[in-house]
Amino acid sequence: MAPAVECRAVSKAFVLRTNRQYLFKERVLGMVRPHLRETRQLFWALQQISFEVHPGEMIGIIGPNGAGKTTLLRIIAGIFRATTGSVHVRGRIAPLLGLGVGFHPELTGRENIYLGASVFGFTTREIRGLERSIIAFAELDRFIDVAAKNYSSGMQVRLGFSIALEVKPDIFLIDEVLSAGDEHFQRKCLARLEAERQAGRTFLVATHNLQFAEEWCDRVGLLMGARLDALGPPRDVVRHYRERVSSDEAAATPTVLP
Repeated sequence: MAPAVECRAVSKAFVLRTNRQYLFKERVLGMVRPHLRETRQLFWALQQISFEVHPGEMIGIIGPNGAGKTTLLRIIAGIFRATTGSVHVRGRIAPLLGLGVGFHPELTGRENIYLGASVFGFTTREIRGLERSIIAFAELDRFIDVAAKNYSSGMQVRLGFSIALEVKPDIFLIDEVLSAGDEHFQRKCLARLEAERQAGRTFLVATHNLQFAEEWCDRVGLLMGARLDALGPPRDVVRHYRERVSSDEAAATPTVLP
């Protein structure tokens, strides 16, 4: 069976600017004062990332802040374009990559249900059939006609996750969003995730929760320094990550002389 997601030598560079000049006066000053000139530097957020995700598999992506986890998921979702390399996705994706992503703040929760589901190609009639179950799972009955800009982070997670579940995507991309929900909703979502996995859905989850990575994922990938440092059995990769962190912390600790 063909992989659900294929990443081949994916790299992503961003341009970092210092002394960015917006005004004509600033540009003139930069011409006569070299230290005020705008400079540009390439920052490689990802370098040569290659892996496959098989249908029905749950892959965890772990690593320190700034390692490129979110950038990788955004490239797979089509939000960012890779600088080099290629990504092939087979199936419909539901990206849960941030609080309120895809929501219009001025629209109500109910209106955002129609907006969000329409992105997946659902008609108004089809969305009307899903509306009740989305609201029930999100447990937002009292607030569904309140503008999304007044939602707490937990309420945004509830609604976004509920929409994603009901549109039945083939592939879920999840970036730590469940950490914003309360314990009750987290347990509810995990139970639903397991049901969706049993139904053959594919998951790619970026997380700092190493216990989740060990207990829920089929394989785990470790991003360190913009590169895929390891990919394999969850316990082995998590142990390797902890050893790397401990080694780095030991190296950074100054020696105390008597």
